[in-house]
Amino acid sequence: MPHESLLLKLSIFQAKQVRTRMSKMNLNGNNKNQNHSHTPGKATVLALGKAFPSQLIPQECLVEGYCRDTKCEDSAMKAKLERLCKNTTVKTRYTVMSKEILDKYPELATEGSATIRQRLEIANEAVVEMAMEASLSCIKEWGGSAEDITHLVYVTSSEIRLPGGDLYLSSQLGLRNTVGRVMLYFLGCYGGVTGLRVAKDIAENNPGSRVLLTTSETTILGFRPPSMERPYDLVGAALFGDGAAAVIIGTDPVIGIEKPFMELNYAVQQFLPGTQHIIDGRLTEEGINFKLGRDLPQKIEDNIEAFCNSLMAKADIKDYNDLFWAVHPGGPAILNKMETNLKLRAEKLQCSRRALMDFGNVSSNTIFYVFDYMREELKKSGEEWGLALAFGPGITFEGILVRNLQ
Repeated sequence: MPHESLLLKLSIFQAKQVRTRMSKMNLNGNNKNQNHSHTPGKATVLALGKAFPSQLIPQECLVEGYCRDTKCEDSAMKAKLERLCKNTTVKTRYTVMSKEILDKYPELATEGSATIRQRLEIANEAVVEMAMEASLSCIKEWGGSAEDITHLVYVTSSEIRLPGGDLYLSSQLGLRNTVGRVMLYFLGCYGGVTGLRVAKDIAENNPGSRVLLTTSETTILGFRPPSMERPYDLVGAALFGDGAAAVIIGTDPVIGIEKPFMELNYAVQQFLPGTQHIIDGRLTEEGINFKLGRDLPQKIEDNIEAFCNSLMAKADIKDYNDLFWAVHPGGPAILNKMETNLKLRAEKLQCSRRALMDFGNVSSNTIFYVFDYMREELKKSGEEWGLALAFGPGITFEGILVRNLQ
């Protein structure tokens, strides 16, 4: 049938069958080792894909390479960057930036050069290329067809153009030309969880829909020589990486065909009034400039408990250690503050710390790298309820009460 998959038409009927079987198992007390059944009508994560550029940088090589590429000979600056690199806990990162790019655009490493045009030439193409690779990986894991995707949510803080990358991605993937597209631009680190919230709303209000959510980021817009006048540039050089991710979201998964691993049960966004100056990003002729307030970890610590409690109340959970935690690892200080303030056991933030160590802070993508590690852990632990959290400019909190379906 045109524009309609048999797979999706079967979903509601088959979901009812499996709910009946699960109910019988629960009554018989034989469900100890069984998967948690999804809630009818609630959005679930059906598949996940990742993609990275070809350049992999070990953290121990970062300082030498960055100072060489930017012709930085300031020993104090180099020593500060070395300290930052050790403190981030990052071990490896991927980056679009390469020798070939710097050979073609040497002005990117020249202080004061008006290079926004060159940066966007590189970034606009790179983010769609990575988003394409992550989406294909996700669709392959899902097992469906690109033509079965009904909606696209496209998240990035790394490109600027009209039309946006959502259109280029739709065309390259072969999505139907009636696909409903949503672009989420320049949300920063909380963009991935915002994308999940938007995809959840779309899926739950359009029964039978399948939403492709893709995030893609590169640090090209912020790459520049170090300067004492821009101390945050060194933090960015030590912490941030490039990559992409994709998930497919839908309700009432088709049993035996689709394999949901997480339910998006309840979502909340909140901003902290009067904190918009703490994370400040401005686009200039030289690229994007960031300023990061030192009090960011403290602001998060002061407000995180009440925010988490509002989500946990929906599942009547009161002990933080009864949850699994998928937290965007903005940096080790934020994770450390959360762990201390909420009295979390060390293993609770292990997936977030592992994602930070392996990929760095990849902005909106990083929550999905945490999810990827988390789903493997949840197969072993069997914990049912958890929280997915991210923080970014605003200061904005994004949170989702999630359920393990494995």
